[in-house]
Amino acid sequence: MPKNATTLEITYTGIPASPGIAVGPIHVSARGFSAPEIYEISEEEISYERTRFDEAVAVTKKQLIDLQERLESLSGNADSEIFEAHVMLLEDKTLLDKVAAAISDRQQNAEFAFYAVMQNFLEAMRRIPDPYLRERTADIEDVCQRVLRNFKVDEDSGHEAPDGTHILLAYDLSPSDTASMNRRHLLGFATEQGSVNSHTAILARSFGIPAVVGLGASLIQVTTLTPAVIDGYAGKLILNPRPETLAKYAALTLEKEKRSTELDAKRGEATETLDGKKITLSANIEFLDELHQVKHSGAKGVGLYRTEFLLLNGSEMPDEAEQTEAYTRVANEVSPDLVIVRTLDAGGDKLPVEPLTEPEPNPFLGWRGIRVSLSRPAMFRDQLRAILRASQHGKIAVMFPLVSGLSELLQAREALKRCMEELNAEGVPFDPKIPVGVMIEVPSAAVCADLLAPHVDFFSIGTNDLIQYTVAVDRVNPHVANLYKPTHPAVIRLIGKTVEAGSEHGIWTGVCGEMAGDIRLTPLLIGLGVQELSVSPKIVPKVGQVIRSLDFSQCEATAKEALRTSGSRAIMDLTLAVARERYPDLLD
Repeated sequence: MPKNATTLEITYTGIPASPGIAVGPIHVSARGFSAPEIYEISEEEISYERTRFDEAVAVTKKQLIDLQERLESLSGNADSEIFEAHVMLLEDKTLLDKVAAAISDRQQNAEFAFYAVMQNFLEAMRRIPDPYLRERTADIEDVCQRVLRNFKVDEDSGHEAPDGTHILLAYDLSPSDTASMNRRHLLGFATEQGSVNSHTAILARSFGIPAVVGLGASLIQVTTLTPAVIDGYAGKLILNPRPETLAKYAALTLEKEKRSTELDAKRGEATETLDGKKITLSANIEFLDELHQVKHSGAKGVGLYRTEFLLLNGSEMPDEAEQTEAYTRVANEVSPDLVIVRTLDAGGDKLPVEPLTEPEPNPFLGWRGIRVSLSRPAMFRDQLRAILRASQHGKIAVMFPLVSGLSELLQAREALKRCMEELNAEGVPFDPKIPVGVMIEVPSAAVCADLLAPHVDFFSIGTNDLIQYTVAVDRVNPHVANLYKPTHPAVIRLIGKTVEAGSEHGIWTGVCGEMAGDIRLTPLLIGLGVQELSVSPKIVPKVGQVIRSLDFSQCEATAKEALRTSGSRAIMDLTLAVARERYPDLLD
């Protein structure tokens, strides 16, 4: 930690986004450009570090001037003026003096001192009301990244790189940021922005990363290497924790680990209620490296394979051969259990499938889910063929996301049929009876579930989107987050209606959204007739024990009462009463 850092314990309270405890040094991430490594320097090294900074700036200026001259020769002065502005930034005496002072005051390496100064400068610019000035942050970020790349590394400096384990502090994190993190080094994260219902928070819970969001702008002055604690249960970030605080959290961690060990010992037991109602408990996954967790957890297959995370490997979906390899690996490793492969679900607050020419005014009501696949038939064909080719290696089902009505479902089924005909003609083996499912995520799909049911083999309710579309609440907007109610009477009735429609047509209904892993709601979902729950591998043992603690007849009576109840709070009280009676020790 910097020599002049305060040792006063400070607690910030935000929104608990993912449970768990993390203890370690803070790593501050600026938006727009990557943070360099950090190490402390001695008084004698300050002059040398300032020289390193001056040299990096000089190299960057030369590169920018060369780019400016090259562009002028090609297109005239107009387009080259941007590089002139970049050079002017690197000649700003106030900025240069601040970095020189930061090297001395922080006694940290030059590249990190530069990074810290620019991070604060950029965050201040982002808060300026003038939209033109705010838009200039992208230019400054580009210059910053160039300077950082031009620092020479002295291999004989004697400074060792840090081991990398840290608590990440950021303004906000996108789903792609979260998904691409090095989870071996990440202990937990905290953000100024964010919502408990965002896809980023959902991923954190899926990965078992303790997280707190919505901490506010007061974090801007927090510096890297400050010791900290993340309390993902209470939504707290504690800086400079006192010894007694560390002891408290060490005891809490031991208690949680003991309970987890006890649950792990039961993971092989059948997931059925005390009165014999069998519930399939499967796992949600994003990446192939999660497969070992699925097997260890005791999950009965994969209830949701989110294929949009294949986009992390590049700007577009992998080709048919690469996708076939990925789906085949999942099928092989989960066999003989079922793997449900959801076709690409991009857009909204998830990973984009391709850059848009202009931002969508309302991405949640825009180009996402099955709409993307149907409008990109070649890409959809590659994915469907890959799923079919992998189906010969294990039990695979295909599932279509964000279907709003029968027309979209029939188009998707027709595309699948054409792929089957092609593979038949090519002599490529596949499962001709591959199960086909549809996600119920929008009210229109739930209301006309009876029309969809004859054309599919199962329903899977995506409660995250179903809630936000039913109650008209953007689930990542903190201003209306309090209106996002999983027990809203309309949501409960739509789930009940979907289950009923599926039952009448002889198909099963599962839940793969966040409600499936919320053990307060398990009695309600089982009572409504849900036959499958798909959750993060990390919480499979806990949800399994919850199921084994319940009595189906009591759950059914609770659900019937909930369907007659008019308030969200009252419905939550009904299901929570059963949870407290049956498994009080499992409720955090």
